[in-house]
Amino acid sequence: MERHLIGLLLGTEEDWPTAFEGLMHRLGPVTDSAGHDHAYDIERITIEPFDLRSKPRYDFVIDRLAYWYYHPREWLKKIALMDDVYLLNSPFTFQSMEKHAAYCAMIRLGLKVPDTVLVPFKNPPDHAKWAYTASRYNKEFDLDAIAEQMGYPLFMKPYDGGAWVGVTRIRNADDLHAAYDASGQRLMHLQKSVEGYDAFARSLSIGAETLVMKFRPELPMHDRYEVAHDFLTPTVGNEAVTISRLVNAFFRWEFNSCEMLVHGSDLYPIDYANACPDVAITSLHYYFPWAMKALVKWTAFCTVTGRRPQYDLDTRTYFDIADRADLSYDDKLKRYRRLADDYFETERYLDFCASRLGHIDEITFDWVTARTSIDCSSTPYGAPILRKNMIGSSTTSEASSTCGNVTKATSASQRRDNQGDMRAEPLDRLREHQARLVPFDRLREHQAQLARV
Repeated sequence: MERHLIGLLLGTEEDWPTAFEGLMHRLGPVTDSAGHDHAYDIERITIEPFDLRSKPRYDFVIDRLAYWYYHPREWLKKIALMDDVYLLNSPFTFQSMEKHAAYCAMIRLGLKVPDTVLVPFKNPPDHAKWAYTASRYNKEFDLDAIAEQMGYPLFMKPYDGGAWVGVTRIRNADDLHAAYDASGQRLMHLQKSVEGYDAFARSLSIGAETLVMKFRPELPMHDRYEVAHDFLTPTVGNEAVTISRLVNAFFRWEFNSCEMLVHGSDLYPIDYANACPDVAITSLHYYFPWAMKALVKWTAFCTVTGRRPQYDLDTRTYFDIADRADLSYDDKLKRYRRLADDYFETERYLDFCASRLGHIDEITFDWVTARTSIDCSSTPYGAPILRKNMIGSSTTSEASSTCGNVTKATSASQRRDNQGDMRAEPLDRLREHQARLVPFDRLREHQAQLARV
């Protein structure tokens, strides 16, 4: 006989739960078409911290609470995304996607998300049903024990936050309690720190294109994106692009930024949901023309071709890959990349850009140089930027990849010729580089020589 545990996620209600429990207990075993008996146990679910990798005991959950109480809502998302628990009703109708759901999905897909725990509110939400619900169902927990089990250092950060607001590095118990006390009514993740990482990478995805940039979070926002084209190996760079595309295709996001830490050959996703990604010129500087060009191209592609939005999530297709024990991590990434390329219609997009938007580099260059002079000489992982030659350098000959493929490697001397010693600069300093740029009329002559796939 197979037993099924039914969970009730409740607030202040007592009438229908009591009736439901009584009827289910009276029901007795139910026999399926193969002659197997199924019996049921009922349990009222308590609210406590949960590890994103823990396995739930429930086969079926009836939810009456998560529409106003966010902590159990996030647990529902976790068990839906990771564990196939049948829910009444879907938690995804309550709010848009955020970081928590992205963590759950990417862990399920096998990505190397650092260990993460969601902890309840420090201060209770303003709701008339809170006191009764908490007294009946909130389970006491030991925050210090959770942190010690995970191991310091940690980061405490909002489960749905952005712009680094509320993110705190936790070195010890004093930091832990100070950060938790300051969190107020915000739900917080505790996440294991990736110590000694080699690079902090931030990707910006617009439609079928992804640009992976070196990011320096410790600096002021205007200086965080470093112009660096060799900070990732081709293999890790390709993985960064693939994972960025994967999370976007999975959630049907088409304008999103992602953050990841690189440690040796391992890539750890730490932030994969930004509904309003940073594309300000005061932040991107050097990369700003690429972002605007990509946004124009994706807008044109969607409107001209009549691409239809897809709001339904085809999660099962991804989970079928994730659940295959015979596939390695790299094999799964390759299959995920194909799914992402199918969703974004990458081949069709590339053909459209080549056949309909062949002048996009020229018009972008004209727009930029009409305002200021920006050196866009070389390409990082994942996307080309408008290219031109430096005075005294040879004509561009490197075949740069487009639309998210990893840039082909060049020699160190060629990279120096192409890049010079340029760095991202504020707009008021960009004009200082004017003398180093090829005259505009000569640059236009080079447009036909720009490498394209």
